[in-house]
Amino acid sequence: MFKISQPILRFKQKDLDIQDLCGLLKIYGRIGQKTLFYRFYTRIDQVFLLWGIITGIIFMTAHFFPISWHSQAILWSILTLVGSIIMACLTHFWVTVERLRWIVYFWIGLMIMGLVLTNVGIFGGIGVILINLCPLWLGLSAIGYIVMGIGMSSQTFIISGLIHLLGIQLLTYFVQWQFLLTGLIMAGCLFLLAELQWDMRPPIESQVLTLEEREFNRQQNILRQS
Repeated sequence: MFKISQPILRFKQKDLDIQDLCGLLKIYGRIGQKTLFYRFYTRIDQVFLLWGIITGIIFMTAHFFPISWHSQAILWSILTLVGSIIMACLTHFWVTVERLRWIVYFWIGLMIMGLVLTNVGIFGGIGVILINLCPLWLGLSAIGYIVMGIGMSSQTFIISGLIHLLGIQLLTYFVQWQFLLTGLIMAGCLFLLAELQWDMRPPIESQVLTLEEREFNRQQNILRQS
C-alpha cells in the first residue's frame, strides 16, 4: 500500500535499521574540529552509485570516444556482468531481511536481456536494434523501476520509471545526442536515489533478525516517525 502522505524524496534519515547499518559507508571531510561535509551510504545506496558510475561510463564513452562497437560491446558486457555480481553481493542481506530478493533477480534478468539484444544487434549487424539501443536501455530501466516501485510500494521508483519513459520520447528531438541524454537520465536518477531518502512500504518483522535486532528496528522506526 502506498503512503501518499510520505514524501517522495527527502534528506536521508539517520535512524537506520539493522539491515541499513550493515556495510554502511561514511564519507566526511574535516579541518581541525570542523566537519566540512558528511555523507553516508547504505549498501543499497552503494548499488545506486555503482550503477550510476557504470551507466555514465558506458553511455559517455559511446557518445564522446570513437571506440569500435565490437570492442565496446565486449567491455560493457563484462562491466555489466561484474556490476550485477557486485550488486547481488551488496544487497544480499538487505533484500533477505526485506523479503525482496526477487527484485535483484528481476534486475539481473533485465540486464541480461539488454546485453543479449545489444550484442545481437552489434555483432549481427541488425540495424533496427542498433538505432534503438538508447530506447532499449531506457525502456528496460523503466520496467525495472516501475516493477520495483510496485513491489516496494514506492512512488519514487515509479516516478523514476516514468522519467525514463519520458526520456525515450525526448530522444526523438535529440537524435545526435541520444547516448549523452540516455547516460544523463540513467546516471542522474541513480545518483539522486543514492543521495536522498526515497519512500517505501513500512518495515516488516523479519525472522532473519534476532529478537534484539527486531526490537532495535522497532525503536528506530519510532524515532523516524517522531
